[in-house]
Amino acid sequence: MFDLDGTLVDNMALHAQAFESFAAVHQLPPLTMDLRRRIDGKRNSEIFPMLFEREMTWDEVLQFEEEKEGAYRQVSRGRLVPVRGALTLLARLEAHGIGVAVATSAPLKNVLHTLGETGLDARLAIIARGDEVARGKPFPDVFALAAERLAVPPTECLAFEDAPIGVAAAVAAGMTTVGVATTFSADQFDAHIPAPHTVVPDYEAFLDGPGRWLREEAVGSR
Repeated sequence: MFDLDGTLVDNMALHAQAFESFAAVHQLPPLTMDLRRRIDGKRNSEIFPMLFEREMTWDEVLQFEEEKEGAYRQVSRGRLVPVRGALTLLARLEAHGIGVAVATSAPLKNVLHTLGETGLDARLAIIARGDEVARGKPFPDVFALAAERLAVPPTECLAFEDAPIGVAAAVAAGMTTVGVATTFSADQFDAHIPAPHTVVPDYEAFLDGPGRWLREEAVGSR
């Protein structure tokens, strides 16, 4: 089970670049790590009211979403790459017959853009989005939906997340979690409650550590 932004794809710096432009236009506070800790992983319908410190209509949310996420899609075109080792891990999971799914808070246009730009759309067919469920992360709904579509009990899933809010959602769903330290450090993950079960810098490190058995030849592959 994978989150998308910052977890499968190394794109959080590009999101930050788009946010800085959006914040400057609307005179919003800068994107600090404390702010990221509170908003990373949430849906735009929850993020924008927090940033503007007021309630919003759905039309306003959609307008701001198109403005900010449209900027992300523009600046990231031709610049997106998977997190180190992600393609290797996906290949090893496939070789072992282990299904994968994406559980993301990203809106549909971003999901299609990000997966298409990286070629991951050919590898990831099962996707659950935050706008398809009643409650966003840190509630477990999107992970539960992804597990349902994968036809695997949540307690049998391993979830990779790059944000503490996402880790909380996966833990609430009953999943074992791995923090991917692309944005938050291992110490920042460990200081959060709940903390992930382990933290890795990337998927090569996971395959060299907790997931090293995946490098072995799958039974029956000869």
